[in-house]
Amino acid sequence: MLISAEKRWELAPADPAIAADIAESYGFSRPMARALVTRGLTAHADIDSFLQPRLANMTDPFVLPGMQKAVEMIWSHIEQGSTILVYGDYDVDGVTATALMIQVLSGLGAVATPFLPHRLEDGYGLGVDTLHRCVENYHPNLIITVDCGTSSVEAVREAARLGIDVIVTDHHEPAAEGIAEAGAMVNPKLGGCPDDIRMLAGVGVAFKVCHGLLKEGRRRGIEAAAQVDLKSFMELVAVGTVADIVPLLGENRILVYHGLILLNRTRSVGLRTLIEATGITGPVDTYQIGFIIGPRINAAGRLGNADAALELVLTEREPRARILAQQLDEASRKRQEVEDRIVGEACETLDPQFDPARDYGIVVAHPNWHAGVVGIVASRIASRFNRPTVVIGIDDDGIGRGSCRSIPDFDLLKHLNRCAPLLRRYGGHAMAAGLEVEADQIDAFRERFNEVCAETLRGADNRRSLQIDAWIHPEDINDHLYHDQNRLRPFGHSNPLPVWAIRNVTPVYAPRVIGGKHLKLIFNLAGKQREAIGFGMGEREVPSGPLDIAFNLLLNRFNGREYLQLHLQDFRASQPAAAAPAPADRPG
Repeated sequence: MLISAEKRWELAPADPAIAADIAESYGFSRPMARALVTRGLTAHADIDSFLQPRLANMTDPFVLPGMQKAVEMIWSHIEQGSTILVYGDYDVDGVTATALMIQVLSGLGAVATPFLPHRLEDGYGLGVDTLHRCVENYHPNLIITVDCGTSSVEAVREAARLGIDVIVTDHHEPAAEGIAEAGAMVNPKLGGCPDDIRMLAGVGVAFKVCHGLLKEGRRRGIEAAAQVDLKSFMELVAVGTVADIVPLLGENRILVYHGLILLNRTRSVGLRTLIEATGITGPVDTYQIGFIIGPRINAAGRLGNADAALELVLTEREPRARILAQQLDEASRKRQEVEDRIVGEACETLDPQFDPARDYGIVVAHPNWHAGVVGIVASRIASRFNRPTVVIGIDDDGIGRGSCRSIPDFDLLKHLNRCAPLLRRYGGHAMAAGLEVEADQIDAFRERFNEVCAETLRGADNRRSLQIDAWIHPEDINDHLYHDQNRLRPFGHSNPLPVWAIRNVTPVYAPRVIGGKHLKLIFNLAGKQREAIGFGMGEREVPSGPLDIAFNLLLNRFNGREYLQLHLQDFRASQPAAAAPAPADRPG
């Protein structure tokens, strides 16, 4: 039994007087002004900064604890001609952070080599065995981690024993192992820095370190530091930041805003070739990064080794770039096939037996599930059932390796802490985590995880919440509203596309299912036929009679035409007007 697909609609709070003032001051429609207020943007100075993200508003890199020490150590090794190993991660954030650090260090004259761990053989972070392999192969004097290393306590200690300096640049919360005693630690999650940079992605932290390096180099009068243009690498920062799903607010917003400008006229052979290979038409925005570009960079690392992705980002040879882009495209298709198979197998088990009154935390496991994709699978299952979800692949050694994904307002890590005696190890944060568990403990873990989840979720309205920015009239759907809302770009985590809602509209034709799983409706809105697409809603029954619809407004390009299209977020049988507030731009 599936939980109801219909969501709990909630009109985001907004002071109408403040929205009216913003509408008048900026020439926005009332719905658009209301959307700004729902995002906490009420003061004109804050609105101006949000609508025009400026590089001049970025914080000094040296406000980050550990930055001064890290910069001094790196410059010391550069001047000594040391061999520097940049130790990254196999996801998009880690790949882009590694590419950024390598290019900047090389531009400063450093002898720098990249290394990306193998997802299945090395696992996440800097491990002792992998450290020994790196030492044997590369003989580094300095290791700089990017997007990892905070909790690599044993490996950092072993590096010190071997006489190797380690600088950690990371953005992850410390795990149960504690914090590594590195020569320098640059991680905004450890506190002591402004809120604007606390939520940087790993590539964002690497960018700050590079900024600090260049700033110090220019202070010292080093010519190479004056010749490296850090802004030219912001497209990498944009790709890694968006793909890592960190909040697109504060400094992340500035980095992505300017990075997207560069990405749309990129001089990077690898990124340009990848964009062309995906068939993207029109501007590259956060959607294209999150759902087209990012998954292809991710695919190689999810199934094993991410070296092809890093080589593509770094290459300046077009023929090689085309080969690599094709490899990543094929890996992405293979990853999608594996993911779809696992989701299908998991739902085959869950669908017939799921009881929303009994099942509050989901744990599914199977011997043949690939550990590289279980995180994506967990996200899809958590979304389908609106429950915290753990998906585990069991290896031949009898160890289950799983990924956990949460739901809004549910602290996943806090609940995993209460299951700790049943787990070999685990770590993460409120929304996502990873774990290892003995195969013979999975049933006990499933029962315990459901118990602790039930204590939090039992008795609550466990439908997914849908935040409505404004109720509007059919005639409000026009180019003006579309262009207005686009001033909020870049959209992403913590700054989503506005959700507009209209009451009491009736489809002019019978609903159609397209592509086997998507719902298509046509509405006559203010004398114009508007197409509404409900992605993944093909199985939902459409109530007869008038509907209330909630949607994003997007520009669709098809067969040389451009037209506004409604991307449905939900629909329901129309409720009486008293049950929902009046549209935002008209009195009662």
